[in-house]
Amino acid sequence: MRCPFCAHENSQVKDSRPSEDGAAIRRRRQCEACGARFTTFERVQLRDLTVVKKTGDRKPFDRDKLARSIAIACRKRDVSPEQIDRLVSSIQRQLETRGDEVTTTQIGEAVMDGLKAIDHVAYIRFASVYKDFSEPGDFAEIVEAVGEEARSDEPVAGSGKQQGSPDRLL
Repeated sequence: MRCPFCAHENSQVKDSRPSEDGAAIRRRRQCEACGARFTTFERVQLRDLTVVKKTGDRKPFDRDKLARSIAIACRKRDVSPEQIDRLVSSIQRQLETRGDEVTTTQIGEAVMDGLKAIDHVAYIRFASVYKDFSEPGDFAEIVEAVGEEARSDEPVAGSGKQQGSPDRLL
């Protein structure tokens, strides 16, 4: 593995452990030339995804771009980086099972579904950009829909669980 600090070709693995509930391997490495330490992650990738934009352009799927978009929506919310990473991994697995090409609409809908399960405010933030809200009424509609859904998720008597919200992995 090439050192990100000095670009030396060889590094030594110092520590290796599973992360993300076993979906990835985290490796601590040390450069043989400069001695700098850095971390790498190894994940299973079922296939190379191509994203088809609304303009028809095709671009390679960028996991980091997806993670940044979700992190922006979750900024200053009680959503941990681990939850975001699990959501990104879940969305990527969903998309990989659909084929080699996915549309931006499929990605956006998968993100909205995932964020709705994690944090309603992050969901509304993402929706405002994804659905290109242009006036306050757009916000009011989605806030009302989320509020109605939250009210329908009343606790089921005696179970301690929410109706309509099964135990989620995200």
